[in-house]
Amino acid sequence: MRSRIPLLKDLPVEVAVLASIAFFVALGFGIVIPSIPIYAESFGVSAFAASAVISAFALMRFVSSPFAGAWTNRFGERNVLATGLAIVAISSFFAGLAQTYVHLLILRGIGGIGSAMFTVSAMALLLRVVEADQRGRASAAWQGGFLVGGIAGPAIGGILLAVSIRAPFFFYAGTLAVATVIALVFLSPARLAAREAVVEASDTSPEGVEPAGVAAPRAGGWAELREALGNGAYRAALAVNLATGLTAFGLRSALIPLFVIEGLKQGPSLSGWAFLVAAGVQAVFLLPAGRLTDLRGRRPAMIIGTVATVLGMLMLVIDDLATGSLSVALVVFFASMVVTSIGTAFLGSAPSAVVGDIMGGRQGGSVVATFQMVSDFGAVVGPLLGGLLLDLYGFEWAFAVGAAVAAVALVFTLLMPETLRSRTAA
Repeated sequence: MRSRIPLLKDLPVEVAVLASIAFFVALGFGIVIPSIPIYAESFGVSAFAASAVISAFALMRFVSSPFAGAWTNRFGERNVLATGLAIVAISSFFAGLAQTYVHLLILRGIGGIGSAMFTVSAMALLLRVVEADQRGRASAAWQGGFLVGGIAGPAIGGILLAVSIRAPFFFYAGTLAVATVIALVFLSPARLAAREAVVEASDTSPEGVEPAGVAAPRAGGWAELREALGNGAYRAALAVNLATGLTAFGLRSALIPLFVIEGLKQGPSLSGWAFLVAAGVQAVFLLPAGRLTDLRGRRPAMIIGTVATVLGMLMLVIDDLATGSLSVALVVFFASMVVTSIGTAFLGSAPSAVVGDIMGGRQGGSVVATFQMVSDFGAVVGPLLGGLLLDLYGFEWAFAVGAAVAAVALVFTLLMPETLRSRTAA
C-alpha cells in the first residue's frame, strides 16, 4: 500500500514506522524541555544548577553513544531501539515524581543514555532497510518526524505547565511509551531481516564489487570504524554533521534569542517567530533535498547545504554590523534564518545517506554512533563557544566562527567521492 504522504511515497513501511517514532519522541521532548529549568529551580537551586539538568542529559547521551553503537551491533537495532525508548520513558516518569534536585539530575542523566541508544539504533536501522536510491528521502522523512513533533511539543508543553510543573514529564513518558509500543509491534524481526538482506544484496554489484567510493565496513566495533574513517566521503559526512550541530543546534539556538533582544532591540517573541519560519522553510525543503540526494547524488546536496549554511551565518555577521537600520536588519535577519534552514534541510538527508552507503546494508553501529556523536559534540560546544566569543568580541565574531566551521566542512565535501551508485551502473 502506497503512502499518501509525498515524503514517504514508494519507501518501505519501516520508514513510516521510524518517522512516527521520531514524531512521538520529539513531541514529548518539545513538551518537557521548556519546563526542566523551572522544575529544577523549584528545588531551591541556582540557575546554573538548573541548567546542569539539561547538560546532564546531553553529556550522558554523548558519552554513551559509543556503547550504544556496540550494543546495536551485538543485540540488533530493534532491541536496542525499544530498550532505549523504554529507559527514557521510565526515567522521565520517575523524574516527574522526583523529591530532590539530585534525583532529578540522576534521572535525566539516565534518560540521556536511553536517548543515545534510541538515536543510534534507529538511524542504523533506517539506513539498513532502504536501498541506495531511497536513503536521501528516508533520512528526510526521519528528520520530518522530528521536525513536526518538535514544532507541536512546546505549544502543548505550555498548556501542561499551567496545569502542573510535573505534568510535562508524565506526558513525555506517555509519548515515549507509545513510541516503544510502535517499535515492538510494527517493526517485525522477520520482515526486518528480509529487508536487510535485499538491501545488502542491492548494494553489491553483480560481480561482487562494492560501488566506487564506498568501503563498506565488514568487521565489527573499532575495526569497522577505522575502515569507514579511511573513506573521504565518511570524513566529509562527519565534518558536515559537526558543522550542523555547532551552527544549527548550537550557535543559532543559543545566540539568536540574545541577538534579537540585544542586537536588534526587539522583544523575545520575535525569536519565536523566526524559529517558526525556519522550521516551516526546513519542512518545505525536506522533500526536494531528499529527492536531489537520491537522484543527483550525495555530494551535490551536501555542497548546497554547506554553502547555504556558510551564507546564512555570514548574513548574521552582516546583520550585526547593519543594526543601525532596523528595517534592513530585520530583512537580513529573517533572510539568514531562511537560508540556513534550507541548508539544514539538505544536510539532514545527504550526510546520513552517505553513512548508509558506507554501511552498504550491513551492521554499522559504531559508524552511526560516531556520526551522531560529532553532531552532539557540536551542539554542546556551540553554545559555550558562542557565549565566550559574544562576551569577548561580540555577535559578529560568534557568527563568523560558525561560518568558518561550515566552510571547512564545505572543503571536505568538495574533495569527497560520490557514494551514490546508479542502478544502471551496476
